[in-house]
Order: sequence, then C-alpha cells, then structure tokens
Amino acid sequence: MPTMKVVAVIQARMGSNRLPGKMMLQLRERPVVCHVARRVGWSDMVDEVVVATTEHRRDDILEEFATNTGASVFRGDEQDVLGRMYDSAQEHDADVVVRITGDCPLIEPEIIDLAINKLIDDNLDYVSNTINRTFPRGLDAEVFSMDSFQTVNEKSQEPHQREHVTPYFKNNTSDFTTAQITSDMVFDEPQFQDRTDIRITLDESDDYKLLREIFKKFGNYDTPEIRNVIRHIDTENLDEINKSIEQKTVG
Repeated sequence: MPTMKVVAVIQARMGSNRLPGKMMLQLRERPVVCHVARRVGWSDMVDEVVVATTEHRRDDILEEFATNTGASVFRGDEQDVLGRMYDSAQEHDADVVVRITGDCPLIEPEIIDLAINKLIDDNLDYVSNTINRTFPRGLDAEVFSMDSFQTVNEKSQEPHQREHVTPYFKNNTSDFTTAQITSDMVFDEPQFQDRTDIRITLDESDDYKLLREIFKKFGNYDTPEIRNVIRHIDTENLDEINKSIEQKTVG
C-alpha cells in the first residue's frame, strides 16, 4: 500500500461570536491555539498540522503563534469554513484529512490515532467520534479521505453545510463508507466511558473557567492525560462550573 499523507487541519479564528478572541486566551501562559496545535502534533499518525484561519488582520496573531508552535498555516474565507479546510488540505497534499476545531485544547492524540488507523486499515471514507457521542465534548475528531472530501465540497451547497464542514457526511451516510469511534474502544474503565456529561471545549466564559482549573492542576506544556483530567473533574466536582451551558446546534 502506498504511503498516505495525513494532514490535520485545525479550524481557528479570533472572531468567535460566543467568546471573541478565545483562541488567544491563556492557559498556563500559553494561548489556546498553541495547546491545540501541540497536542494534535503529538499524534503518531499525523504527518503535518495546519491551522486554517481567515484572511482578516485580526487573525495575524494566530498565524504568528501557530507558526511558532511548529504548525503550518493556511488563510482563507471566514464564512466558507468548508472551502477553507478543503483548500488547506489540498495545498498540503493530503490523502487523509483530520478535522479538529480550535476550541479543543485537551484534544487527545490517542483518539486521533485510533480514528486514522480505522480509516486507513478498513479503507473507509469517514470515521469520527461525533456521530453518536460517547466522549466528553472537546475531544471531537473527524477523519476522512481526501477523495470523499472532494465530493462533500462539491455537494455541500447550504450555508450550514459550508459553515460546519461535515454535515454532508453525517446526513448522507449511504453515500460513504463510515465508522464510529466509541469511548469503550479507548477506555477499559467504566469511569471514562460514555462521559457526555463533561464539557472540556471552549465556547463560553464558564468553559474557560473550567479549563483554567484543569491547567492549574496539570501544568503548562506537560500533557494532561485525559484519564487524569476526568478523574480531577470528578473529584473536585468541576463539571458544575459549566454544566448550564447550552451547546450550539448545527444548522
């Protein structure tokens, strides 16, 4: 089998509606964008990490910090997120694309690797852990072949499809070969399975409060292993900090 280039594309921008500038919020003296790019880079299967941001001047700072962290940067249209991601993957000669959103500073490399291996070993079009959620929100990883992504780019014409990138995969599963990664594939211990009650994403100020508490415990660039994060949240009842947040829905 020929070698396949795996490119992880992190979508990030400073113009978030719910929490403006969130990609540069500090977690133990490093901005969120650096934590995301660094953790994705710890994947054994990812060949290149690309931060796909916009052409707005306010996102210049993301290019600077992403580059300093070792990631490549692609800049494109702010509203057409699908197009921005597709063009970035194409520019970097991806055979396999990993989609990561920039609001996941605790993204887990183990989950990314499992999804990539599943896609490649079973010759699939699309693999994710987001079709039926069994992981905490904030560990989202979607992996797809570049060939299938080309189809999605051509077929996705509705605004919500262009904004959220992968609805066409999820709403047209009969057109693709797909698979789901579930928490019991990663965790043997029941404490870590089906923990959809936990939010470790960054959408609102209460999410940031929770993440700051986690990073106080686990340090700066030491990798907070996700099992230890969940244990800490449970022990200290940290989930109370952001449990009232209503998640934004797609479409």
